[in-house]
Amino acid sequence: MKAKDLDKRFDEGNDISKHLDLARAKRTNEEPRRVNVDFPAWMIHSLDKEADRLGVTRQSIIKVWISERLSNRHA
Repeated sequence: MKAKDLDKRFDEGNDISKHLDLARAKRTNEEPRRVNVDFPAWMIHSLDKEADRLGVTRQSIIKVWISERLSNRHA
């Protein structure tokens, strides 16, 4: 199928998933990149308490909170 035909079907609201190889699909700019951030001890303690309360890791709670803040900024 040509790209213009696929685009047309998509624009018309048709299901095009059978024409896609979803096993090889990738999102752009989603690959993880490592950063180092220094936090004061009191902040680490507070993060750990909240992470324990929620049953998640410190890294997870930091990611979620930063993501929420960035999403709200663009809303």
